[in-house]
Amino acid sequence: MVSKPSLKPLFFVDAFAGCGGLSLGLLQAGWHGLFAIEHDDFAFATLKSNLVDGQGLFHFAWPKWLPKEPIGIQALLSRHGKTLKKLRGSVDLLVGGPPCQGFSSAGRRRHDDPRNKLFSSYLRLVRLLKPNAVLIENVRGFTSDFETGENYASKLRAALAINYDVHDALLDLSEFGVPQRRTRYFVLATRRSLAIENPFKELKHTLPSFLRSMGLQAPVSSKSAISDLETVRNGMQDSRDTVGFLETKYRAPLTKYQKLINAGVAHPTDLRLARHSEDIADRFRQIIAHSHAEGRLNTSINEDMRTKFGLKKRALRVLDPDMPSPTITSMPDDLLHYSEPRTLTVRENARLQSFPDWFSFKGKYTTGGLLRRFEVPRFTQVANAVPPLVARALGEFLLKIMTASAKTKVRSTSKRSQQAAELGSHV
Repeated sequence: MVSKPSLKPLFFVDAFAGCGGLSLGLLQAGWHGLFAIEHDDFAFATLKSNLVDGQGLFHFAWPKWLPKEPIGIQALLSRHGKTLKKLRGSVDLLVGGPPCQGFSSAGRRRHDDPRNKLFSSYLRLVRLLKPNAVLIENVRGFTSDFETGENYASKLRAALAINYDVHDALLDLSEFGVPQRRTRYFVLATRRSLAIENPFKELKHTLPSFLRSMGLQAPVSSKSAISDLETVRNGMQDSRDTVGFLETKYRAPLTKYQKLINAGVAHPTDLRLARHSEDIADRFRQIIAHSHAEGRLNTSINEDMRTKFGLKKRALRVLDPDMPSPTITSMPDDLLHYSEPRTLTVRENARLQSFPDWFSFKGKYTTGGLLRRFEVPRFTQVANAVPPLVARALGEFLLKIMTASAKTKVRSTSKRSQQAAELGSHV
Protein backbone atom coordinates (compact mmCIF):
# COMPACT_ATOMS: atom_id res chain seq x y z
CA MET A 1 0.00 0.00 0.00
CA VAL A 2 1.34 3.42 -0.98
CA SER A 3 1.26 5.97 1.87
CA LYS A 4 -0.45 9.29 1.15
CA PRO A 5 2.02 12.19 1.34
CA SER A 6 0.95 15.06 3.59
CA LEU A 7 1.12 18.73 2.62
CA LYS A 8 3.61 20.79 4.58
CA PRO A 9 2.70 24.22 5.96
CA LEU A 10 3.77 27.16 3.82
CA PHE A 11 6.36 29.60 5.19
CA PHE A 12 7.16 33.22 4.43
CA VAL A 13 9.92 35.71 5.21
CA ASP A 14 9.12 39.43 5.47
CA ALA A 15 11.82 41.88 4.34
CA PHE A 16 11.43 45.61 5.11
CA ALA A 17 8.75 44.46 7.54
CA GLY A 18 8.11 47.78 9.25
CA CYS A 19 5.78 47.34 12.21
CA GLY A 20 4.36 44.10 10.75
CA GLY A 21 1.13 44.88 8.89
CA LEU A 22 1.90 42.55 5.99
CA SER A 23 3.17 39.82 8.30
CA LEU A 24 0.09 40.03 10.50
CA GLY A 25 -2.29 39.62 7.56
CA LEU A 26 -0.37 36.60 6.23
CA LEU A 27 -0.34 34.97 9.67
CA GLN A 28 -4.08 35.56 9.97
CA ALA A 29 -4.52 33.94 6.54
CA GLY A 30 -2.82 30.74 7.72
CA TRP A 31 0.75 31.27 6.58
CA HIS A 32 3.67 30.42 8.88
CA GLY A 33 6.28 33.14 9.44
CA LEU A 34 9.98 32.26 9.65
CA PHE A 35 11.41 35.68 10.44
CA ALA A 36 11.18 39.37 9.53
CA ILE A 37 13.80 41.97 8.63
CA GLU A 38 13.46 45.53 9.94
CA HIS A 39 16.27 47.96 10.78
CA ASP A 40 14.38 50.67 12.71
CA ASP A 41 14.36 50.32 16.50
CA PHE A 42 10.81 51.62 16.99
CA ALA A 43 9.21 49.64 14.17
CA PHE A 44 10.99 46.45 15.20
CA ALA A 45 9.92 46.97 18.82
CA THR A 46 6.30 47.06 17.63
CA LEU A 47 6.72 43.95 15.47
CA LYS A 48 8.57 42.09 18.24
CA SER A 49 6.00 42.94 20.90
CA ASN A 50 3.06 41.80 18.79
CA LEU A 51 4.33 39.04 16.51
CA VAL A 52 7.56 37.68 17.98
CA ASP A 53 7.25 37.73 21.78
CA GLY A 54 3.46 37.84 21.78
CA GLN A 55 1.58 34.89 23.22
CA GLY A 56 -1.38 35.17 20.85
CA LEU A 57 -2.29 33.06 17.83
CA PHE A 58 -0.16 35.04 15.40
CA HIS A 59 3.62 34.96 15.78
CA PHE A 60 6.80 34.03 13.96
CA ALA A 61 8.61 30.74 14.51
CA TRP A 62 11.90 32.73 14.53
CA PRO A 63 15.14 30.78 14.02
CA LYS A 64 17.77 30.49 16.77
CA TRP A 65 20.54 31.74 14.47
CA LEU A 66 18.92 35.19 14.05
CA PRO A 67 18.89 37.54 17.07
CA LYS A 68 15.50 39.07 17.83
CA GLU A 69 16.70 42.59 17.19
CA PRO A 70 16.62 45.26 14.47
CA ILE A 71 18.75 44.49 11.42
CA GLY A 72 18.97 45.93 7.92
CA ILE A 73 18.79 43.73 4.86
CA GLN A 74 22.38 44.51 3.87
CA ALA A 75 23.67 43.56 7.31
CA LEU A 76 21.58 40.37 7.21
CA LEU A 77 23.08 39.38 3.86
CA SER A 78 26.60 40.15 5.06
CA ARG A 79 26.38 38.30 8.39
CA HIS A 80 24.07 35.42 7.53
CA GLY A 81 24.43 34.84 3.79
CA LYS A 82 25.54 31.20 4.14
CA THR A 83 22.68 30.40 6.51
CA LEU A 84 20.16 32.06 4.21
CA LYS A 85 21.40 29.94 1.32
CA LYS A 86 20.72 26.80 3.38
CA LEU A 87 17.07 27.87 3.68
CA ARG A 88 16.44 27.18 0.00
CA GLY A 89 13.41 24.96 -0.29
CA SER A 90 12.10 26.12 3.11
CA VAL A 91 10.77 29.53 2.07
CA ASP A 92 7.61 29.50 -0.02
CA LEU A 93 7.04 33.25 -0.12
CA LEU A 94 9.27 36.30 0.26
CA VAL A 95 7.34 39.50 0.91
CA GLY A 96 7.95 43.14 1.61
CA GLY A 97 8.54 46.39 -0.20
CA PRO A 98 11.64 48.62 -0.06
CA PRO A 99 11.07 51.92 1.80
CA CYS A 100 8.81 54.12 -0.30
CA GLN A 101 9.90 57.65 0.59
CA GLY A 102 12.24 58.04 -2.38
CA PHE A 103 9.47 56.98 -4.77
CA SER A 104 6.45 58.67 -3.18
CA SER A 105 4.76 61.53 -5.00
CA ALA A 106 3.79 62.86 -1.57
CA GLY A 107 7.43 63.71 -0.86
CA ARG A 108 10.57 64.60 -2.77
CA ARG A 109 11.22 61.87 -5.33
CA ARG A 110 15.00 61.54 -5.49
CA HIS A 111 16.68 59.04 -7.80
CA ASP A 112 19.77 59.13 -5.58
CA ASP A 113 17.87 58.48 -2.32
CA PRO A 114 19.86 55.60 -0.77
CA ARG A 115 16.60 53.90 0.19
CA ASN A 116 15.85 53.44 -3.51
CA LYS A 117 18.92 51.19 -3.79
CA LEU A 118 17.66 48.73 -1.21
CA PHE A 119 15.56 46.85 -3.72
CA SER A 120 18.89 45.55 -5.18
CA SER A 121 19.55 43.92 -1.82
CA TYR A 122 16.03 42.53 -1.93
CA LEU A 123 16.82 40.89 -5.28
CA ARG A 124 19.97 39.39 -3.82
CA LEU A 125 17.86 37.92 -1.04
CA VAL A 126 15.54 36.46 -3.68
CA ARG A 127 18.52 34.77 -5.36
CA LEU A 128 19.72 33.32 -2.06
CA LEU A 129 16.36 31.98 -0.83
CA LYS A 130 14.86 31.05 -4.21
CA PRO A 131 11.27 31.24 -2.89
CA ASN A 132 8.36 29.89 -4.90
CA ALA A 133 6.77 33.34 -4.94
CA VAL A 134 7.75 36.95 -4.30
CA LEU A 135 5.24 39.62 -3.25
CA ILE A 136 6.27 43.28 -3.24
CA GLU A 137 4.21 46.33 -2.30
CA ASN A 138 5.12 49.95 -2.92
CA VAL A 139 3.63 53.35 -3.63
CA ARG A 140 2.16 54.30 -7.00
CA GLY A 141 5.22 56.52 -7.63
CA PHE A 142 7.39 53.41 -7.82
CA THR A 143 6.07 52.95 -11.37
CA SER A 144 7.03 56.47 -12.51
CA ASP A 145 10.21 57.48 -14.31
CA PHE A 146 12.73 59.63 -12.48
CA GLU A 147 14.29 62.63 -14.24
CA THR A 148 17.25 60.40 -15.11
CA GLY A 149 14.93 58.06 -17.02
CA GLU A 150 15.28 55.32 -14.41
CA ASN A 151 12.15 53.31 -13.65
CA TYR A 152 12.57 51.01 -10.68
CA ALA A 153 9.39 49.06 -11.35
CA SER A 154 10.60 48.13 -14.83
CA LYS A 155 14.04 47.17 -13.51
CA LEU A 156 12.46 45.06 -10.79
CA ARG A 157 10.14 43.21 -13.17
CA ALA A 158 12.98 42.53 -15.60
CA ALA A 159 15.22 41.13 -12.85
CA LEU A 160 12.49 38.85 -11.49
CA ALA A 161 11.42 37.70 -14.96
CA ILE A 162 14.65 35.70 -15.34
CA ASN A 163 13.25 33.00 -13.05
CA TYR A 164 9.60 33.91 -12.46
CA ASP A 165 6.34 34.78 -14.14
CA VAL A 166 5.90 38.41 -13.11
CA HIS A 167 2.54 40.12 -12.63
CA ASP A 168 1.84 43.63 -11.36
CA ALA A 169 -1.15 45.83 -10.64
CA LEU A 170 -2.26 49.06 -9.02
CA LEU A 171 -4.86 48.17 -6.39
CA ASP A 172 -7.38 50.42 -4.64
CA LEU A 173 -7.21 49.02 -1.13
CA SER A 174 -10.67 50.31 -0.21
CA GLU A 175 -12.00 47.43 -2.36
CA PHE A 176 -10.63 45.06 0.30
CA GLY A 177 -12.75 46.62 3.05
CA VAL A 178 -10.04 49.03 4.23
CA PRO A 179 -11.75 52.34 5.16
CA GLN A 180 -9.22 54.34 3.15
CA ARG A 181 -8.74 55.35 -0.50
CA ARG A 182 -5.22 54.05 -0.83
CA THR A 183 -3.77 52.98 -4.17
CA ARG A 184 -0.66 50.82 -4.03
CA TYR A 185 1.53 49.06 -6.55
CA PHE A 186 1.89 45.29 -6.13
CA VAL A 187 4.24 42.85 -7.86
CA LEU A 188 3.66 39.11 -7.63
CA ALA A 189 6.35 36.88 -9.11
CA THR A 190 5.61 33.15 -9.15
CA ARG A 191 7.54 30.09 -10.22
CA ARG A 192 6.54 29.10 -13.73
CA SER A 193 5.49 25.68 -12.45
CA LEU A 194 2.54 27.36 -10.71
CA ALA A 195 1.24 28.45 -14.14
CA ILE A 196 -0.77 31.44 -12.86
CA GLU A 197 -2.00 33.50 -15.81
CA ASN A 198 -3.59 36.57 -14.25
CA PRO A 199 -3.44 36.43 -10.43
CA PHE A 200 -4.65 39.97 -9.75
CA LYS A 201 -7.72 39.41 -11.91
CA GLU A 202 -8.37 36.16 -10.04
CA LEU A 203 -7.79 37.96 -6.74
CA LYS A 204 -10.50 40.53 -7.52
CA HIS A 205 -12.95 37.70 -8.23
CA THR A 206 -12.34 36.40 -4.69
CA LEU A 207 -12.98 39.74 -2.95
CA PRO A 208 -16.79 39.40 -2.58
CA SER A 209 -16.46 36.08 -0.76
CA PHE A 210 -13.54 37.41 1.31
CA LEU A 211 -15.56 40.44 2.41
CA ARG A 212 -18.53 38.22 3.29
CA SER A 213 -16.26 36.04 5.43
CA MET A 214 -15.18 39.19 7.30
CA GLY A 215 -18.78 40.39 7.66
CA LEU A 216 -17.98 43.51 5.64
CA GLN A 217 -19.29 45.33 2.61
CA ALA A 218 -16.97 47.69 0.73
CA PRO A 219 -16.52 50.56 0.78
CA VAL A 220 -16.26 51.10 4.55
CA SER A 221 -16.59 54.74 5.61
CA SER A 222 -14.25 56.51 8.00
CA LYS A 223 -17.12 57.06 10.45
CA SER A 224 -17.90 53.33 10.39
CA ALA A 225 -14.27 52.77 11.32
CA ILE A 226 -13.74 55.30 14.12
CA SER A 227 -17.08 56.60 15.44
CA ASP A 228 -16.68 54.53 18.63
CA LEU A 229 -13.48 56.51 19.37
CA GLU A 230 -15.13 59.93 19.50
CA THR A 231 -14.30 61.82 22.69
CA VAL A 232 -17.84 63.26 22.81
CA ARG A 233 -19.19 59.74 23.23
CA ASN A 234 -16.46 58.29 25.44
CA GLY A 235 -14.97 61.13 27.43
CA MET A 236 -11.26 61.55 28.18
CA GLN A 237 -8.78 60.43 30.81
CA ASP A 238 -5.07 60.86 31.58
CA SER A 239 -2.86 59.17 29.02
CA ARG A 240 -1.65 55.76 30.18
CA ASP A 241 1.74 56.12 28.50
CA THR A 242 2.58 59.85 28.33
CA VAL A 243 2.49 62.19 31.33
CA GLY A 244 0.77 65.51 30.60
CA PHE A 245 -1.46 64.19 27.79
CA LEU A 246 -5.08 63.07 27.68
CA GLU A 247 -6.44 60.06 25.84
CA THR A 248 -9.85 58.88 24.72
CA LYS A 249 -11.68 56.53 27.06
CA TYR A 250 -13.21 53.50 25.39
CA ARG A 251 -16.67 51.99 25.77
CA ALA A 252 -17.56 49.51 23.03
CA PRO A 253 -17.68 49.05 19.23
CA LEU A 254 -20.76 50.18 17.32
CA THR A 255 -20.45 48.98 13.71
CA LYS A 256 -19.64 45.66 12.03
CA TYR A 257 -16.20 46.92 11.06
CA GLN A 258 -15.50 48.11 14.61
CA LYS A 259 -16.59 44.78 16.08
CA LEU A 260 -14.32 42.93 13.65
CA ILE A 261 -11.32 45.14 14.46
CA ASN A 262 -11.97 45.44 18.20
CA ALA A 263 -12.57 41.70 18.75
CA GLY A 264 -13.41 42.14 22.42
CA VAL A 265 -10.46 44.36 23.40
CA ALA A 266 -11.69 46.33 26.41
CA HIS A 267 -8.84 48.83 26.61
CA PRO A 268 -7.23 49.64 23.25
CA THR A 269 -3.86 51.42 23.36
CA ASP A 270 -2.50 54.38 21.36
CA LEU A 271 -5.46 56.64 22.12
CA ARG A 272 -3.34 59.64 23.16
CA LEU A 273 -4.82 62.94 21.97
CA ALA A 274 -2.79 65.81 20.55
CA ARG A 275 -2.47 68.87 22.79
CA HIS A 276 -4.12 71.60 20.72
CA SER A 277 -4.30 75.10 22.17
CA GLU A 278 -7.76 76.64 22.44
CA ASP A 279 -6.94 78.96 19.50
CA ILE A 280 -5.91 76.02 17.31
CA ALA A 281 -8.94 73.96 18.35
CA ASP A 282 -11.23 76.89 17.52
CA ARG A 283 -9.55 77.27 14.10
CA PHE A 284 -9.98 73.55 13.46
CA ARG A 285 -13.65 73.83 14.45
CA GLN A 286 -14.19 76.55 11.85
CA ILE A 287 -12.26 74.67 9.16
CA ILE A 288 -14.32 71.52 9.77
CA ALA A 289 -17.60 73.47 9.58
CA HIS A 290 -16.44 75.34 6.46
CA SER A 291 -15.34 72.13 4.74
CA HIS A 292 -18.69 70.45 5.43
CA ALA A 293 -20.58 73.50 4.18
CA GLU A 294 -18.57 73.77 0.96
CA GLY A 295 -18.38 70.02 0.31
CA ARG A 296 -14.59 70.02 0.50
CA LEU A 297 -14.17 66.87 2.59
CA ASN A 298 -11.28 64.44 1.99
CA THR A 299 -9.59 67.03 -0.25
CA SER A 300 -6.90 69.59 0.51
CA ILE A 301 -8.26 72.96 1.58
CA ASN A 302 -8.08 75.61 -1.15
CA GLU A 303 -6.16 78.87 -1.33
CA ASP A 304 -9.14 80.93 -0.11
CA MET A 305 -9.44 78.80 3.03
CA ARG A 306 -5.70 78.97 3.69
CA THR A 307 -5.87 82.75 3.46
CA LYS A 308 -9.05 82.95 5.56
CA PHE A 309 -7.57 80.87 8.38
CA GLY A 310 -3.95 81.99 8.05
CA LEU A 311 -2.61 78.56 7.19
CA LYS A 312 0.65 77.71 5.41
CA LYS A 313 0.01 73.98 5.23
CA ARG A 314 -1.33 72.83 1.86
CA ALA A 315 -2.02 69.16 2.65
CA LEU A 316 -4.61 69.72 5.39
CA ARG A 317 -7.86 67.81 4.83
CA VAL A 318 -11.04 67.12 6.77
CA LEU A 319 -12.37 63.57 6.88
CA ASP A 320 -15.60 62.80 5.04
CA PRO A 321 -17.55 60.65 7.54
CA ASP A 322 -19.52 58.92 4.79
CA MET A 323 -16.57 57.91 2.59
CA PRO A 324 -13.33 56.01 3.09
CA SER A 325 -10.52 58.22 4.35
CA PRO A 326 -7.97 59.68 1.95
CA THR A 327 -4.55 58.03 2.14
CA ILE A 328 -3.17 58.62 5.60
CA THR A 329 0.37 59.96 5.89
CA SER A 330 3.11 59.99 8.51
CA MET A 331 2.24 63.62 9.35
CA PRO A 332 -0.49 63.56 12.03
CA ASP A 333 -1.55 67.14 11.27
CA ASP A 334 -2.42 66.34 7.64
CA LEU A 335 -5.91 65.14 8.54
CA LEU A 336 -8.65 66.54 10.79
CA HIS A 337 -11.50 64.59 12.39
CA TYR A 338 -14.87 64.89 10.64
CA SER A 339 -16.62 66.41 13.68
CA GLU A 340 -14.17 66.99 16.54
CA PRO A 341 -11.69 69.91 16.39
CA ARG A 342 -8.54 67.81 16.48
CA THR A 343 -6.17 65.61 14.53
CA LEU A 344 -6.52 61.83 14.70
CA THR A 345 -4.93 59.52 17.25
CA VAL A 346 -2.56 56.68 16.36
CA ARG A 347 -5.38 54.23 17.10
CA GLU A 348 -7.76 56.04 14.73
CA ASN A 349 -5.14 55.93 11.99
CA ALA A 350 -4.57 52.26 12.78
CA ARG A 351 -8.33 51.67 12.40
CA LEU A 352 -8.20 53.34 8.97
CA GLN A 353 -5.38 50.92 8.13
CA SER A 354 -7.36 47.90 9.48
CA PHE A 355 -5.01 47.04 12.36
CA PRO A 356 -6.82 45.10 15.11
CA ASP A 357 -7.23 46.87 18.44
CA TRP A 358 -5.03 44.33 20.25
CA PHE A 359 -2.06 45.39 18.08
CA SER A 360 -0.14 48.05 20.05
CA PHE A 361 2.57 50.38 18.76
CA LYS A 362 5.92 51.18 20.37
CA GLY A 363 8.40 54.05 20.33
CA LYS A 364 7.88 57.78 19.98
CA TYR A 365 4.56 59.08 18.72
CA THR A 366 6.17 61.58 16.35
CA THR A 367 9.57 62.90 15.42
CA GLY A 368 10.79 65.93 13.51
CA GLY A 369 13.63 67.67 11.75
CA LEU A 370 16.53 65.55 10.54
CA LEU A 371 15.38 62.67 12.73
CA ARG A 372 12.50 62.06 10.32
CA ARG A 373 14.99 60.37 7.98
CA PHE A 374 16.26 58.03 10.66
CA GLU A 375 13.37 57.28 13.01
CA VAL A 376 10.04 55.59 12.43
CA PRO A 377 7.66 56.73 15.21
CA ARG A 378 4.17 55.38 15.74
CA PHE A 379 2.30 57.58 13.26
CA THR A 380 4.84 56.72 10.57
CA GLN A 381 4.73 53.01 11.37
CA VAL A 382 0.99 53.00 10.83
CA ALA A 383 1.10 55.11 7.67
CA ASN A 384 3.84 53.04 6.02
CA ALA A 385 2.26 49.67 6.73
CA VAL A 386 0.44 47.35 4.37
CA PRO A 387 -3.12 47.20 5.77
CA PRO A 388 -3.46 43.79 7.47
CA LEU A 389 -6.89 43.26 5.89
CA VAL A 390 -5.34 43.52 2.41
CA ALA A 391 -2.46 41.25 3.44
CA ARG A 392 -4.95 38.70 4.75
CA ALA A 393 -6.91 38.68 1.48
CA LEU A 394 -3.69 38.30 -0.51
CA GLY A 395 -2.49 35.61 1.90
CA GLU A 396 -5.65 33.53 1.64
CA PHE A 397 -5.58 33.82 -2.15
CA LEU A 398 -1.91 32.80 -2.42
CA LEU A 399 -2.35 30.00 0.09
CA LYS A 400 -5.17 28.57 -2.00
CA ILE A 401 -3.18 28.78 -5.23
CA MET A 402 0.02 27.32 -3.81
CA THR A 403 -1.73 24.61 -1.82
CA ALA A 404 -3.63 23.58 -4.95
CA SER A 405 -0.34 23.38 -6.82
CA ALA A 406 1.19 21.28 -4.04
CA LYS A 407 -1.82 18.92 -4.05
CA THR A 408 -1.43 18.48 -7.81
CA LYS A 409 2.20 17.52 -7.30
CA VAL A 410 1.26 15.13 -4.49
CA ARG A 411 -1.39 13.45 -6.65
CA SER A 412 1.09 13.18 -9.50
CA THR A 413 3.73 11.67 -7.20
CA SER A 414 1.21 9.27 -5.67
CA LYS A 415 0.03 8.18 -9.11
CA ARG A 416 3.58 7.51 -10.26
CA SER A 417 4.31 5.60 -7.04
CA GLN A 418 1.14 3.53 -7.43
CA GLN A 419 1.99 2.75 -11.06
CA ALA A 420 5.47 1.66 -10.03
CA ALA A 421 4.05 -0.53 -7.26
CA GLU A 422 1.57 -2.14 -9.63
CA LEU A 423 4.32 -2.70 -12.18
CA GLY A 424 6.49 -4.31 -9.52
CA SER A 425 3.69 -6.66 -8.45
CA HIS A 426 3.57 -8.08 -11.96
CA VAL A 427 7.29 -8.75 -12.16
